[in-house]
Amino acid sequence: MSSPLRKIAGGWKVFIAIAIGLVVSGWILYSNMNQIQFIDVDEGTGEFEWIDGNGNGVVDTHLEEDFKLSETGNYHLQTASDSLKNIDWSFHTFFWLLGAIIFTAGRDFFYMVRIRILTKNKLSWKSALYVILLWEFASAISPGVVGGAAVAMFILNREGIPFGRATAIVIITAFMDNLFYVVMIPLIFIFVSYGSVVTFGDETSTFLSMWFYGGFLIILSVCILLYLTIFWYPKLASKFLLLIFKLPFLNRWKVIAIEWGKDIELASKQFKEENRVYWFKVFGATMASWLSRYLVINAILNAFLDLGIMDNVRILGKQFVLWLFMLVTPTPGGSGMAEYAFGELLSDLGISALVLAVMALIWRLVSYFPYIFIGVILLPFWLRKKR
Repeated sequence: MSSPLRKIAGGWKVFIAIAIGLVVSGWILYSNMNQIQFIDVDEGTGEFEWIDGNGNGVVDTHLEEDFKLSETGNYHLQTASDSLKNIDWSFHTFFWLLGAIIFTAGRDFFYMVRIRILTKNKLSWKSALYVILLWEFASAISPGVVGGAAVAMFILNREGIPFGRATAIVIITAFMDNLFYVVMIPLIFIFVSYGSVVTFGDETSTFLSMWFYGGFLIILSVCILLYLTIFWYPKLASKFLLLIFKLPFLNRWKVIAIEWGKDIELASKQFKEENRVYWFKVFGATMASWLSRYLVINAILNAFLDLGIMDNVRILGKQFVLWLFMLVTPTPGGSGMAEYAFGELLSDLGISALVLAVMALIWRLVSYFPYIFIGVILLPFWLRKKR
């Protein structure tokens, strides 16, 4: 008997799903390319002036009602596509933008290495590529507070990994990701001062600094909880699954949750028996993937600016703050907050708001939108192929 899922993903329905996905993805990209922003320019050189149309006392550079036409204004209306047209596309620019693409690919490559290590190479390189690309796709369309981990265990399961072990693997990847953050923040502050990394506008400095420290403590707490769950108290995960499956519409599958719980406990026991070399490999792949992720922004900045080694280290440190804001953002892929935090964190580099807007757009074009288009094409075929 063929499964309902295979019927849904079969035949011409695959192409309908792809067409719908591409239309939606294209609309998202089009909306971002045509997003307006009012850029602060010299007095009298702009076409608009700020009038605080919504009465909140804040210059909302993306709201048209906050501005009006003026012959002596100090704001210029700019769209993202206009910003791209104003770039001086030199060899230097292309070289570093190519570097940004390579770092993006490197991020996924090291994720593939990590997932193969955790699955004892039961996943082929091709299967690992499918898993990572679909995982990134899920992250791109999920709120930052949810991420792709919520569906990653199902992706692994459909690639032949028992559900309990897949759950344990996802928990370990989350633990490793959080551990990287906890370890790297103190290391960054050895080389650069706190004030040069956590810098914001005067109005938001105290609030966002508290957000940073509070977020770091939350990440540390989550890291400890995940460690205890997978290595010492795997029954916590089992109890959590059973709690979920007590819901009326899930209760009939409670026996499945019990089996998953047993698989998690078995996987936990197997992981505890691994030696230090194994875990150094896993954490090494995690560090390489995250550093590749961060170096994408460094490469984009180097495409437009002349930066020294310490400048790059400082920018690297700023990205830990940027990542924290994206992590707790309720919008898909951290959209909105990602661009805002990008501009706030890099505003002290002496870059014009116009150039910042261009770099933020390029960053998202390189590291965010490709996964949406790849995902909508890959997902239907993958569902059709995998039982």
